[in-house]
Amino acid sequence: MTEGFRVKNYGQPVKRYCQTMDLKDDPELIAEYRRRHARENAWPEILAGIRQVGILDMDIYILGTRLVMIVETSLDFDWDEAMARLATLPRQQEWEEYMALFQDCRSDATSDEKWQMMERMFHLYD
Repeated sequence: MTEGFRVKNYGQPVKRYCQTMDLKDDPELIAEYRRRHARENAWPEILAGIRQVGILDMDIYILGTRLVMIVETSLDFDWDEAMARLATLPRQQEWEEYMALFQDCRSDATSDEKWQMMERMFHLYD
C-alpha cells in the first residue's frame, strides 16, 4: 500500500472531487462489496455510464468501513448535471439498489445522496 499509485496525465488541467461514504460494519458485506468492485465483476454499463457523463477517472479507497472516492473531470464539468444524467442511464438504478445492501445509507438513496462531498481544507500552497 505504500508504493503509491500512478496518476494519469490528461494533457490539460482537471478538476478533482473527493467524496466519502460508510459501509455497514459487517466484514462479510465489506468483502462482498470489494469483490463486486473488482475489475472482473464491474458492470460494463456502469463503467460506460461513468465515462459517458464526462468523468475521466474515478478511484475508491477503503479503510475499515470508510470509503473515499476521488473523481477527476474536465474543467467545464458540471457535477449536478452529470449526476442527474448518470441516474437515468442503463442499469444505474439497479446498481444503486444492489450497492445499498452494503452501504450505511437509505436503501432508496441515489448515488449523489449516498456519497458526501468532502471539503478541501489543505494543499501544498504555491
